Amino acid sequence: MSFVTKTRVALLTVAAIAIPAVVFAAGEAAPVARYDMRAGTVSGFGAMGGGMGRGMGMMFGGGGGNNVQHELYLRLGSAQAPTGGKAKADHFMPPAANLGKSVALTAPAKSEPATEPELLPEKPKGRLLIFWGCGEHAPKGQPVVIDFAKVAAGQMPAGMPGSAVIRDWGPNAGNSKTFARWPSEDHKFVKPDSSLVGAHRVVSTYAPEIDFTLAKDFMAPLSARTAALPSGASRVSWTGVSGATAWLAFLTGGKMGPDGKSGDMVMWTSSADRQFGGGLADWISPDQAASLVKTGTLMAPATTSCVVPAEVTAASPDFRMGTLTAFGPQESFAYPPRPADPKAPWHLEWTARIRHRSTTSWMQAQGMDMGSAMGAQQPANSGCKPKRGLGGMLGGVLSGGQGC
Repeated sequence: MSFVTKTRVALLTVAAIAIPAVVFAAGEAAPVARYDMRAGTVSGFGAMGGGMGRGMGMMFGGGGGNNVQHELYLRLGSAQAPTGGKAKADHFMPPAANLGKSVALTAPAKSEPATEPELLPEKPKGRLLIFWGCGEHAPKGQPVVIDFAKVAAGQMPAGMPGSAVIRDWGPNAGNSKTFARWPSEDHKFVKPDSSLVGAHRVVSTYAPEIDFTLAKDFMAPLSARTAALPSGASRVSWTGVSGATAWLAFLTGGKMGPDGKSGDMVMWTSSADRQFGGGLADWISPDQAASLVKTGTLMAPATTSCVVPAEVTAASPDFRMGTLTAFGPQESFAYPPRPADPKAPWHLEWTARIRHRSTTSWMQAQGMDMGSAMGAQQPANSGCKPKRGLGGMLGGVLSGGQGC
């Protein structure tokens, strides 16, 4: 089994993905329409434009030597069917967004391929070593070792890490009568100099008109560095950014086996309670971030460094790729406003929200250092040219679906 396929097996095994139910308070009816925006800033290795595939170009700007990109996702779900039989939706943005008069949201085609490709019917080999927590040395009980051959035979290891953090993307095709999303087929994408501050309006044939004004823009890009310690551990340090509510660091790496074959793989997270995947790969609300800081799943907003244990470095001498994420603020809107009388029913026409995050990533591999943590500012076509499958796989690991 290839390194790429083994990593997909590992991610699918470790990541506990759940779709949350929508719950409303007493006296509060579910809104007719829900609108969700995700705004991200991507820097370092993951922002290099040269290796972006066709799909990445739809949500990222087109490269650039400063290694900073923006990402934007829009999702509209409604309990109504479209009038006139045709679903149509447009989001009109401020001129500073540099996206033209509007962007068109479209319903996903039923023929769209699954998110994850089918795995090769090849007997898996090798192991996945899972570490967690900041510190010079991994404590007793680490790593959890997943033997791929045993997993294929139905033998799951004890103490398997997972994620209690659910993925909350709000509206989707499964919980909406009519659903559309962007990036879509309008061949537009958010640009590095796009700004979201100002008035927004969403007009569709299947939902009430939605309008709101955003006060917060894309978060600032992150700048992180690594430094080797005498113990063999590696310190990752960074500067704070405005609006950060919590931090998460993640690393994946590996060691080649005999004759160039894939050997052990390594995964590490800064989470003190060994949380992997799930909602941690997405956007976290400020309230959820505060709760996860208390449990040790995320690092506190004031944190500026984390030490990757020496055992992680020793177990992945041939390849390491890391990511650092700052979860950010959220703006929420609803119409009509909540009644002054708490006992009065609240019949919502629509709700809207926007969440923010900023992510940087780096790669180290046999004589090559790339990305934010190395202080590199590589041109867009100077090195980020992974194989198609590798780019997609690593992008999913490091930044919730984005490749370099």
